[in-house]
Amino acid sequence: MTNYHEPVLLQACIDGLNLQPGGTYVDVTFGGGGHSRAILQQLEGGRLFGFDQDADARANAQALNDSRLTFVAANFRNIKRYLRLYKSEQVDGILADLGISSHQIDTPERGFSTRFDADLDMRMNQHAERTAREVVNEYSEADLHRILGMYGEITNARTAANTLVSARSNRPLKTVNDLKAALQRLAPRGKENKYFAQVFQALRIEVNEELQVLEEFLEQVPEILKPGGRLVVMSYHSLEDRLVKNFINKGKFQGEVEKDLFGNEIKPLRSVTRKPIEATPDEIARNPRARSAKLRIAEKI
Repeated sequence: MTNYHEPVLLQACIDGLNLQPGGTYVDVTFGGGGHSRAILQQLEGGRLFGFDQDADARANAQALNDSRLTFVAANFRNIKRYLRLYKSEQVDGILADLGISSHQIDTPERGFSTRFDADLDMRMNQHAERTAREVVNEYSEADLHRILGMYGEITNARTAANTLVSARSNRPLKTVNDLKAALQRLAPRGKENKYFAQVFQALRIEVNEELQVLEEFLEQVPEILKPGGRLVVMSYHSLEDRLVKNFINKGKFQGEVEKDLFGNEIKPLRSVTRKPIEATPDEIARNPRARSAKLRIAEKI
């Protein structure tokens, strides 16, 4: 389990939660259990819920073998429903480490990595129906253009979408190498790895509905947190970070913060961190995944 995924910004996350020994906390992205283990070390009589839709994460939770931990095998977009089920409608802190784990990236057959040939899968929940293979082979050219441009932020999204549609007309694109071969000539010379990483990011976000899930989760947070409770969110690309930043600062994802008749801002959270916390050069050297991490902390007003 220690090799599953090295927690990024571990101490900053724990500090950000402002843990109370008898409190109730939620780790909505349990993964390898690294953050959860650190939370449990500071609880005395408290309770921790760990959410994850990945079957491997369930095994890690069982390995912890801690009666204070309740593992919920579900997507965290359903957080309110499950907490109500467990009679914990309000909690003292919520931690979200977004994106994919090192374990998922390093497991070739999951299809998340550009480094290994495998089926185009990319499902975080392996029981879900939609795979990256379905997206690449069945989406319209317009939809491929949209997700490559919006989620992958590649500059030649229109050309890439057209190229994929042309390639799949000859034979289905079934594997990682099929996809890379189809787009190889479009990748900027010397920046091929970054280009394919952006393409894979776009497909992964679409397959797992990551931005929709994040929005649904954040909208439930104000109701779930107790007054003074903390929200700690770590994101790894600008699309996620923008949603988190806007919701903390404005209580909404777009537009300006609303005000009451007296000009007071109407928003449920107060930002604890003026700027996002980022990893030190030492941590990045140890764990390259920390390079793009941005940690934001908020408190329920």
